[in-house]
Amino acid sequence: MLKRLVPLLALAPQFALAQEAGTVAPQYRFLTFLVFGSIIALTMFVTWLAAKRVNSAHDFYTAGGGISGLQNGWAIAGDYLSAASFLGIAGLISLYGYDGFMYSVGFLMAYITVLLVIAEPCRNIGKYTLSDILAYRNDPKKTRVAGALSVITVSTIYLTAQMVGGGVLVKTLIGIDYEVSVVAVGVLMLAYVLFGGMVATTWVQIIKAILLVIASLVLVALVWAPYGFSLPGFLDAVVNDPKVQGQVAKLLGDSAANMTGAELGQRFMEPGLYLKDPLDQISLGLALVLGTAGLPHILMRFFTVPTAQEARKSVIWAMGIIGGFYVLTLFLGMGAAIHVGAGDIALIDKGGNMAAPLLAQFLGGGANSIMGNLFLAFVAAVAFATIVAVVAGLVLAAASAMAHDIYVGVIREGKASAREQVKAARLATVVVGALAIAIGIAAKGQNVAHLVGLAFAVAASANLPCIVLTLYWRRCNTGGIIAGMVVGTVTAIGLVLVSPNMTYPLKVQADAGKLLAEAPVRQAALADKLLAAPDAGAQQKVQKLIAKLDKDMAKARDDLQKTAGKTTSLVGLEKPLLALKNPGIISIPLGFLAVILGSLLWRRDERADEMWEELYVRQNTGIGASRAQDH
Repeated sequence: MLKRLVPLLALAPQFALAQEAGTVAPQYRFLTFLVFGSIIALTMFVTWLAAKRVNSAHDFYTAGGGISGLQNGWAIAGDYLSAASFLGIAGLISLYGYDGFMYSVGFLMAYITVLLVIAEPCRNIGKYTLSDILAYRNDPKKTRVAGALSVITVSTIYLTAQMVGGGVLVKTLIGIDYEVSVVAVGVLMLAYVLFGGMVATTWVQIIKAILLVIASLVLVALVWAPYGFSLPGFLDAVVNDPKVQGQVAKLLGDSAANMTGAELGQRFMEPGLYLKDPLDQISLGLALVLGTAGLPHILMRFFTVPTAQEARKSVIWAMGIIGGFYVLTLFLGMGAAIHVGAGDIALIDKGGNMAAPLLAQFLGGGANSIMGNLFLAFVAAVAFATIVAVVAGLVLAAASAMAHDIYVGVIREGKASAREQVKAARLATVVVGALAIAIGIAAKGQNVAHLVGLAFAVAASANLPCIVLTLYWRRCNTGGIIAGMVVGTVTAIGLVLVSPNMTYPLKVQADAGKLLAEAPVRQAALADKLLAAPDAGAQQKVQKLIAKLDKDMAKARDDLQKTAGKTTSLVGLEKPLLALKNPGIISIPLGFLAVILGSLLWRRDERADEMWEELYVRQNTGIGASRAQDH
């Protein structure tokens, strides 16, 4: 199931481009540069303004705690509505209908956990980071090191997928080299964080979220208007669309032989076309719902508001914005299904990530029109801005772990001046940013799909159990925190390493060999179809299929070359030891169990016992929370 997360949580790392159709044609690329440049200029202007307000570590990490609940709600939405949510969910809906929309529901449910369990207590207890929460009543040095390592691990895993996605998106749309694209993402992200800190990152997220919602509203209005803004009318059009019916027939295979067109269309509105493994679905759901509450760049958002009440309001605003946006994805995905068609979408990217941009291009007038390419450029620029903004939030989280938790909290034992703290924060930002760029370039061409799901799994298996139990279980102590962090992280990563997510050379060779063996027959059949095509439109469709087959054959040959002489995976396995692609259903309970057992087996922790009453009162009432900025 982790591979299915690619279109949802980060752009697919490899776009299977069959041809230039669907990307910006050379004569219209100036529009893309113009729109990209405008959005980048706007965000850089915001960064310049924000830089004037960053005078202390409090400003750098939490925007001085001066962000309102509404503003923070938009910023949280910006953090969560990544390019994946915009492009990925719309793409899944365009290809699989109902099942794609179910992902929207899953993501929204995650914030109920955040609202009810951690938002207000975290704001009352913490200062800047996850480790501040854990260190409140546990051994400060030990828990800060454990928490910081977990934050850096999750952020690095997530960063890799985002950097690869950003580089590929720019290369796909504009034709700029991948390496240059990754560097551009990294430089922009560094500018936001290095000069503007959390102030700039917050406002960039707000701007990006607003642009994303505006772009979606415009596209939905254009898609829905021909049906009089009637939901039944629109859904009827989807059910009766030949392209939709053809896609369902393709997905169902032989079982669709006796189904009518109307039955095929109705099947698009029902579950089961994509989500087929119940156990993996439960595991994925656990990772998404619980992992969100443990993501470090999301947790940091609760320290940017002045009070716990504002933290709660920000989550409510975020849920409203995110929920409203996910409703829009229904129209974006199904609009792309009937106007563009699943076949053409899959030719550009098999994961469906280009569904929304292609829909924008169609609604603007098509691939050969100025307005069509302007619409495409705007949607692509917003998607690019989402990647840069999410990367900025992740870098800020990792830098805070390095500078605030390890350097200031452990090495300097909290005795660093305000100026020294800001200097350490900026230096850590440069280090993390440089590593992100290097990793992004090194990961060129690699399948990093599973990394996104892994980030959520580690957050749910290590971070969340420690947060929840230190807040709500009196017996929790330093031993439990360390055990939970270690077991949750190691288990989640270890299970992925022995799962079907990894590359198994023998399987790759078998699949590639099968495709190449069947290719001559498929080529001959396509040649016959091309000769029999009645018009230019039919010929163009067959030519797209021929181009796709040629690309698949080239990839198969490349796979055979890369795996030549290899028989085992990265960890020495010929085949997976675990059938599950998402480890959450195993690693999350183990994370909680490790905290419990570690706490019970650890020697009596006087600090944990003595601080419990204060923590309990403070997390529920907020009394003394203002002093968090002074400790």
